[in-house]
Amino acid sequence: MTILRIALIATAAVAALALTAVLLHREQRVERSVDIAAPPAKVWAALTDFAAYPEWNPFIRQLSGTARTGATLTVEIHPAGGKAMTFSPTLLAADPGRELRWLGRVVAPGLLDGEHAFTLEAIPGGTRLTQSEDFSGVLVPFVGSALDVGDDFAAMNAAIRDRVEAGASITR
Repeated sequence: MTILRIALIATAAVAALALTAVLLHREQRVERSVDIAAPPAKVWAALTDFAAYPEWNPFIRQLSGTARTGATLTVEIHPAGGKAMTFSPTLLAADPGRELRWLGRVVAPGLLDGEHAFTLEAIPGGTRLTQSEDFSGVLVPFVGSALDVGDDFAAMNAAIRDRVEAGASITR
């Protein structure tokens, strides 16, 4: 086999792998909202009181770190339909009273990435909290059903609503 032939075969193999990765790369979004009868500042205080998560949060059982853009968090989730998982995302945004957003990755960028966001919107009588996650990467088509965490988001949203509306003391 000539060097030219080996180079052509190698180039074709790399091109085929790249094309396969592009074709398999999928995205999936999960989003749930809840209205809370409290101002955004109170919802933000509860959302960023990470130490209290084990007391009330049915989905994110542990969260540690600082609510500061660029910080690394340690997050332990317990999806109702799956097994517990711990990961260390990077905070992309920590805008008090408006948005808390992080990016988590499985193994390496582009395999399975999740951009998780909590957005707070002032509405008449309180705050609309929206929790969302945009999943992307080549593994999305293979683990799609495991990414269906909408019920977990709804349970967490209801729990934070109940906590804030009950006037739970926030420690920070």
